[in-house]
Amino acid sequence: MPLSPPITVETSPWTTLSRQSIYQNPWIRVREDQVINPSGGRGIYGVVEYQNHAVGVVPIDDEGYTWLVGQWRYCHGSYEWEIPEGGCPPGESPAECAERELLEETGLHAKSITPLLTGLQLSNSTTNEVCDLFVARGLTQGTAAPEETEKLHVWRLPLSEAIAMALEGRIKDSPSVIALLAIAARGQCS
Repeated sequence: MPLSPPITVETSPWTTLSRQSIYQNPWIRVREDQVINPSGGRGIYGVVEYQNHAVGVVPIDDEGYTWLVGQWRYCHGSYEWEIPEGGCPPGESPAECAERELLEETGLHAKSITPLLTGLQLSNSTTNEVCDLFVARGLTQGTAAPEETEKLHVWRLPLSEAIAMALEGRIKDSPSVIALLAIAARGQCS
């Protein structure tokens, strides 16, 4: 049986009747929309709107090593290893943000920051959050300067080990997993 071609929908099958802001802080806004769904039924749709664009960067040195950042993730109640990442505020380019986050979290300076994947939708059923991922090369060590809310541990390890951690589920952060597996799939491990 032949596969169907991809479907492209040009207009939304949802009708938004009203929008109400429920909560807002400097990082997110939560709104509740009164809607008519694609089947014609009335209901609500909760949306979390992020104020910043998510950015992650995989540093790779000339020896085939990378750096992960470890920190306690409050929402999940667990300690996690991730690539350096953060929020890109309006007015800053994602590449500039990747360079800034790399320096803040690891102390690394990069000669080059190149795009890996852009516009990833991290949880598209409930949020508008998107993420751009980068690779950093030509690294030199400086001094890290994490934000006051971050208690970070930095770990230099073989890139192949970080990829194995992503494959085995020892890294759970979605931008980190996506970035590491994309690097492996593209053969960019050295």
